[in-house]
Amino acid sequence: MFRTAASALLATALLGAAPASAAETARPDKVSFYFAAHQDDWQLFMNPSAFQDVIGAAARTVFVHITAGDAGLGTSTGDRKHPLYLARDNGAEQAVRFMADTEAVPDKGTASTVSLNGHPIYRVGYRNTVSYFLRVPDGSPLGTGYAHTGFQSLKRLADGDNDTLAAVDGSTAYHGWNDLTATLRAIIDYERGQARLVQLNVAELDPQINPGDHSDHLMTAKAAIAAARDLPCVRLVSYVNYASSKLPENLDLHERDMESSVFAVTLAGVQALGQPTSWRHYDRSYVGRNYFRVQAEPGNCSLPATEIAARRRTR
Repeated sequence: MFRTAASALLATALLGAAPASAAETARPDKVSFYFAAHQDDWQLFMNPSAFQDVIGAAARTVFVHITAGDAGLGTSTGDRKHPLYLARDNGAEQAVRFMADTEAVPDKGTASTVSLNGHPIYRVGYRNTVSYFLRVPDGSPLGTGYAHTGFQSLKRLADGDNDTLAAVDGSTAYHGWNDLTATLRAIIDYERGQARLVQLNVAELDPQINPGDHSDHLMTAKAAIAAARDLPCVRLVSYVNYASSKLPENLDLHERDMESSVFAVTLAGVQALGQPTSWRHYDRSYVGRNYFRVQAEPGNCSLPATEIAARRRTR
């Protein structure tokens, strides 16, 4: 189901549903994965859903950031002290900490490099959250890649135009699309543990619902879905990304505060490493909007009704 009724373009396809409730006393038997192409995607398009998972709707919330979000710069710092990809990583890390520290004293967390499917990947664990940063090159909106990073992209890897996709920091290289999806599957298996239900949060792939989206958003969703294809008990939640800017605001004041505060912390984290940000552009375009649809999990995997309680709303 969709979170709210949309514009005339989507009016015949969308139903309204609020994000998952955190009403249960104990955390449910669910691990929620947010697959983001860039380090601010889940904040802009998948919130306050992510915030609500972190503060109680999921046993663990895992954020998998696929690209470096480097805009073709790779590890170049230009006239800045730190490269863009590290600043954007920091923004995502600080946003996750902000959510996890709600009504709690800040903790230290753990940062390490883990090897999964033969690939070393930067991993940050913090309270009931985990963040991964694969740091493959930003593929550009059309998926053509950038000259400075060898015209590498997720789309070109999937299409066979690139044989490999190398992380911008030189940490590893993925040899073909199947190698990448197998690595994402290894992340899912590692973090899922014994949880009964996996929730997969990705960009919407239907172009009638989510037209004109960034190639990296769509390819990240395809990779995540392929990685989890034969897993039992998977709930797929698909979010409208860029197209949400043309839809009416649908969050109440409390939800908007949750979304905008997390995004503000993200920007502060980017600025802390000397990279510029633009609050005005994103505030006018995306904040206050959260559109998604839920595909029910197969089999007898449903969680208690309180965990997936929803109210219909149009605006």
